[in-house]
Amino acid sequence: MDSFIAVLTIFVLAMIVGFEVITKVPPILHTPLMSGSNAISGITIIGSIIAAGAKYTTLASVLGVIAVAFATINVVGGFLVTHRMLEMFQKPKSDQKEKKS
Repeated sequence: MDSFIAVLTIFVLAMIVGFEVITKVPPILHTPLMSGSNAISGITIIGSIIAAGAKYTTLASVLGVIAVAFATINVVGGFLVTHRMLEMFQKPKSDQKEKKS
């Protein structure tokens, strides 16, 4: 029971600190920071796969599978947003064709 309280305390404190950190980031930096956090999300996928496959209990396996799904959505979404952001900095293809002719 004591370990549950310790883990719950760490979880609540991490939520509070995470919320405070995210709310202090200016909106212009959200997309570049999300791009950089894809590596961290990849580590999360590995950890959640380990948790899902450890088979300590059925609940742990179910939560591990859910964590794999959410982490995968996060990584894929991050890469899609990064790709879209990088396209915004490229010249339109119609301008490139006009310059060649």
